[in-house]
Order: sequence, then C-alpha cells, then structure tokens
Amino acid sequence: MVLNPLKQMIKAADRIPTRLNIGIMLFMSCFVSYMLRVNMSVNLLAMVQPIQKMNQPAVKPMFNGTNANDTSATMPMPTAAAVHNYGPRYNWSSHDQSLILGAYFYGYLVTSLPAGVLAERFGPRNLVGSTLAASALLTALTPLAATYGMWTVVVNRAALGICGGVLYPALHNLVSRWAPPDEKGKFVSALMGGTFGTVVTWPLVGVLIETFGWSFAFYVPAVITAIVVAFWLIIVADSPAKHPRIKKEEQDYIIKSLGDTISKQNLLPPVLKMITSLPFLALLVLHFGNLWGLYFLLTAAPKFMSEVLGFKLAKAGFLAALPYLARALAAFGFGSIGDYLRKKSVFSVTTIRKSFCLFSHIIPGLFLVGLIYAGFDPYVCVAIITLSLGFNGASTMTNLQNSQDLAPNFAGTLYGIINFVGTTSGFISPMLVAHFTADRSTMDEWQYVFAIGAAAYIIPALVFVLFGSAVVQKWNEPKQHESKQTTKQVQETY
Repeated sequence: MVLNPLKQMIKAADRIPTRLNIGIMLFMSCFVSYMLRVNMSVNLLAMVQPIQKMNQPAVKPMFNGTNANDTSATMPMPTAAAVHNYGPRYNWSSHDQSLILGAYFYGYLVTSLPAGVLAERFGPRNLVGSTLAASALLTALTPLAATYGMWTVVVNRAALGICGGVLYPALHNLVSRWAPPDEKGKFVSALMGGTFGTVVTWPLVGVLIETFGWSFAFYVPAVITAIVVAFWLIIVADSPAKHPRIKKEEQDYIIKSLGDTISKQNLLPPVLKMITSLPFLALLVLHFGNLWGLYFLLTAAPKFMSEVLGFKLAKAGFLAALPYLARALAAFGFGSIGDYLRKKSVFSVTTIRKSFCLFSHIIPGLFLVGLIYAGFDPYVCVAIITLSLGFNGASTMTNLQNSQDLAPNFAGTLYGIINFVGTTSGFISPMLVAHFTADRSTMDEWQYVFAIGAAAYIIPALVFVLFGSAVVQKWNEPKQHESKQTTKQVQETY
C-alpha cells in the first residue's frame, strides 16, 4: 500500500524536466545540511550557563553615537530568575563554546579536500546520500553526547563536519554533469538552499527551544534530513546518461550543450598544475573571503543579536536569519541576471565574474565598515547586516561558479580545494569573536570583529579582479592522460 503513493509521486515528478528535479534536490540537500550545521549556534545559547557573572550590575555600554546616560542602551545582566529552563545547562566557558562551534569546521576540513576526487571517481549520488544520512543520526545523538561532557559534543560536531565536508564538492561535480552552460547560474543558485536552511532553522529552533526544550531542536532537523535523503536516492542520478527515467530529448540536449568540456573518462586531477595556476589561486583567495563573511555571521550572529542587541532567543534566531533570506533571494536574482548576460554575450564570462565581485564582496565589506559607526540601534544593525549578506548573494556569479569555468572536468576537486582552505575561517572566526568578547560582549568589542570581516571581503575581491579568469584552463584535459589512453587503445586494437 505504501508503494502505490510513492510510485505516483515518482510519476508526477517525472513529468517535470529531470534537470529541474535535480536542481530541486540540490537545493534540498544544501537546505538540510545547513539545518544540521547552524542549529548549534542558537541551541548552544540554551545549553550553557550565561557567560556573564550573576552578581554583576547592569552595564551601560559606550557605543559610537550613543549617550552612556541613555537608559535605553542599558544592558541588564542575567539574574538567576532570568535563566530559563530549556533543559539541562552546562557550565561551558566562552572558550569551550568556541571549540564546540568550531569543531564542525575541523571535521569539515578532513573531507572537503578529497571529496571532489571521490565524487569524480565514484559518483556524487551515493556519496551525498550516505553522508546526509549519517549527519541526521549524529544530530539526533547530540543531546546524549552532551550528557557525557563538552569534549563528547566536540567529537560529535567534528564527525558531523566530516560528513558535511563531502557535500559541496560532490554537488559541484553533479552540476558540471547536469547543467547546460546557459543555466549554470540557476543551478549554482540552487546551492543557496543552505542559506534558506539557515533562514528556517534559526527561527524554528528558537521556537522549539522555548516550547519543548533544546533537545527537540536537534531531533526535528534530524527527522527532516532523513526524509530528504529518501527523496534524494529516488530522484538523483550521477549524470543524464545514468538516469533511469530521463526523456531522450532532454538527455541529448544536456549532453550536446556540454560539448567536449566534460570527459567521458574518469581523469586524475593534475594537482600540481592546479595549485600553480594564477587564476585558480585568485579564486581560492576570493572564496576564502566569501566564507569568512558567511561563517562569521553563521556562528556569531545569534550571539551578537542576543548578547549585544538584547533580543530573546526566538526573536534573535528570526532576526539573525533575515540576512540569509536576503542572500538567498539575491542569489537567484544575480544568478538569473548573470545567465542572461552570458546567453546574450553582452560581456565575456571573465568580465561578468570580475564585475560581480563589486556586489558579492566589495559592497558587503563596506556595509560591515558602516556597522562600526551605526551606534546602538538594534534594528539599524540588523538592516546593515541584512544588506551586507544580501549583496553577497552575487557570489553565485563569482567564486561559487568560477571552478566550473576553469576546469569542468575537475569542478568538484577545485571546489574541494578552495573549500578546504576557506573552511579554516569557520573555526578561526569563532575564536576571534571569543577573544574579543571574553570579558564582555558590547559593540566596543564587536567593532574590531566587523573591521576584520570587512577587510576579508574587500582585499580578496581586488586580488581576483587583478588575476582571476573564467577561461577553461589547458589542464582541464590532461595531454599525458590522453596520450596514454590512445596508446592503450592502439595496443588493444592490434
């Protein structure tokens, strides 16, 4: 009885172009992966004792443009009565919390580097499906891990990061096999599903924590992920040629549009040529700057909203998610504009990539500079952060797509390398925030963090404008490998 509705759903999905179904599953896989990645940023606030001492009086922080005598700027310190009962609370220091938040990214580093090669050799479908299933299980076990201590949670989060590190390099490999050149912007925009995951997760877990306790803020995302994994395994195939239900016309269109940029053989990546390529190094720097801004706000925004701007957990989660909603919506807009410009050949692809850096990196950096001078107006601060990350949605036309330009055969490997380096910002930025806010958390301390974030956006953009490229590199099709294949074929013929 269960199979009949399932078969009907599959038949209904098959009426839609197959590559659209692939795009939807790209979106959903990123969506649930980010649910499991970012929930800890809010959950941790309910799991630990407040870092401020209980016997301290109210503090009137001095901010740029703010009168210290203005009682509206007073930030009362928590009292015992103000500490809500959302479940067990643990006496983890600010340093401990930074280790927990950063642990995911330590694990992420382990697999992000080889993930592209694994996807290119063995196919991305099963790789993504199995790691998402493992991620759901690890998330469901987090409350149990917390009972054994901080280090058990760190190990759990690191293992979750090991699973998560596989995702994006594998998905970039999938995009290189499924996306016609004129549709790459839309496909890469689907990878912004992670941004929507943040938008949904932070308000959702805020409500779950205040309603049922923080343990449910782990269980519910785990269940949602398990459901998405089931659909992923039904709908997705490694390539149009391997999809069991794709229509012949659509299959031929995709294969013809890709031309000879995608090899039919499993090639070994020319690593030395990659890491000595100036356009690739420029992409690496650009991607690092993008991930610094993204991960900094990912791990620190709820803390900033709650401790500095004074919002309650549910509202802090909602407001902290607004910038990600803006980023996701802008990503689809910028992606569509970029695809149109490419299709009409208005500019060269290289010109498109470099010019969009203005929106993806430089303007977001300038907004972070503006945040330093915004004063203590919480809603102005939220608006500036929202605009900063919103414009960063243009990264779908810059660093998130450039690996597809340089080497379609090795798009997953390239993305794995730049993600490996860029992910270091995921554990450096929480340590930076912990360093500046160890004694107190006010705008005076956070302005240094925002200044560093602005530099991390703007300087890489200037490097890419000088040295970046969108031209397919010669090492996309290694000559040596081709000659070996030709020799082997000749020998087999005779």
